[in-house]
Amino acid sequence: MSRRRIKICGITRAEDARLAADLGADALGLVFHPASSRALNPDSIANVVGRLPAFVTVVGLFVDPELALVQQVLETGLVQCLQFHGNESVDFCRSFGVPFIKAIRVRDLDQARRQLQPFQGQCSVILDAYVKGRPGGTGEAFDWSLAKAVVSDGHNPVILAGGLTPENVASAIAAVSPYGVDVSTGVEQRPGIKDPDKLRRFFDAVYN
Repeated sequence: MSRRRIKICGITRAEDARLAADLGADALGLVFHPASSRALNPDSIANVVGRLPAFVTVVGLFVDPELALVQQVLETGLVQCLQFHGNESVDFCRSFGVPFIKAIRVRDLDQARRQLQPFQGQCSVILDAYVKGRPGGTGEAFDWSLAKAVVSDGHNPVILAGGLTPENVASAIAAVSPYGVDVSTGVEQRPGIKDPDKLRRFFDAVYN
C-alpha cells in the first residue's frame, strides 16, 4: 500500500509550518476566507511559508472567492495548489491552471455523490463534516462509513478530514483507507496556533 499523505491546515505561523514540514507533512494549508479565525491575507504568505524545504506543497483554501483574490495569492509564487470549500463550479476551479482540491461537507451518501459528480476524475476531494454555516475547520467528525463508500467509488483520490486527532486518526485510516488525511483543529492549542506535541503524536499515529 502506498504511503498515506498528510496535510496540516490552518497554518498561520512560520514555526508551525516548519515543524509540520520537518515531521513529514506533504502539504500545508493556508486559509484565505475572511470569516475564518485562521485567515491570512496574501501579503503574509511569504512570512509563513517562504522558507519551507522542497517537496512540501502549499495549498490555498478559499470559500466562494472573488477571482482577484485567488489570482493575488497565486501571483506570490508560493502557493502551488488550490482548495475550494464553497459552491464553486468545476470550470471555476480549473480556470486557474493549477492542481486543485474540492471539499465536500458530508451529510449523507447521496448528497456527497451528487456534489462530487461534476468533479469525477478532475481532482482530489476532501470529505469533511457538515456543520451548518461553517465551511470547515469545525473539529467535528462524521460517519466514516460514508467516506469509505466514496473511496470505494474510485473516481477521485479522497482526503479524509473532520474531527481527526492524534487519538483517532489511526482508526479513521483503518476504516476508510483514504489517499490522505487533513487536520487543523485536532492539532491546535487554539485556532491558528498548532500544538507541537499534538503534531508529533498525529504523525506518529499515521506512520505507525
